[in-house]
Amino acid sequence: MNPEKNYIEINRESWNNRTDSHLESEFYDLEGFKNGNTSLNDIELDLLGEIKGKSILHLQCHFGQDSISLSRLGAEVTGVDLSKKAIDSAKQLAKETNTDTTFICSDIYDLPNHLDEKFDIVFTSYGTIGWLPDLDKWAKVVSKFLKPNGKFVFVEFHPVVWMFDDNFENIAYRYFNSGAIVETESGTYADKTADITQDYVMWNHGFSEVLNSLITNGLEINSLDEYDYSSYNCFNKTVEIAPKKFRIEHLGDKIPMVYSVLATKKAY
Repeated sequence: MNPEKNYIEINRESWNNRTDSHLESEFYDLEGFKNGNTSLNDIELDLLGEIKGKSILHLQCHFGQDSISLSRLGAEVTGVDLSKKAIDSAKQLAKETNTDTTFICSDIYDLPNHLDEKFDIVFTSYGTIGWLPDLDKWAKVVSKFLKPNGKFVFVEFHPVVWMFDDNFENIAYRYFNSGAIVETESGTYADKTADITQDYVMWNHGFSEVLNSLITNGLEINSLDEYDYSSYNCFNKTVEIAPKKFRIEHLGDKIPMVYSVLATKKAY
């Protein structure tokens, strides 16, 4: 099997394999979520603004916590993910939390074959575009599903983070997209001791690749911000500097860890 050619199947199996561990993990705190906790962070909430009554397409939603959190704020939400196990779990979670959130199992590039609707907002966040080889195709999907003057809200781990090895001791990868990165992982970011192993295929994407893909596909960049912390404790050797703010202990505030983009679909 050619990993780059068959990356969708490899990554789908990878996320199917992680889902049970994630559902049971302290990282995702499913019981707290069921009891009303939001899974959204200040960064994306500030960018989203008032969303009551808005239609939102949430790309790469995993098992649906953020999608359901958006529904709880009064939005009409459709969540999409390539993992059937994650989407089945998302549908069950929506029932258990009594939220009217729609979920679709689809690879992002194939979504136009499964959905024909325009949205006020397209949203995606934290660990999403690294699973995609072609950001022009990604941006085309974002643009396709946005209404004219619709808003794209994007929060992602900074490309500088992905240059380092797992312990943030050495530069191990190029900043720029040099093709597929094929690796095997034991455990998972949500539970590093989980008794699971999975293969995966990823790509690094620098700022110019991200921003130009959006601009080329009819989006106007309204803001680009960088943050010297992660909202999630998903990396090795971290320290919590404030609630839900984590840095690599020996690097402190020296590197950016997250960035955000707010963009608007041009009305031609």
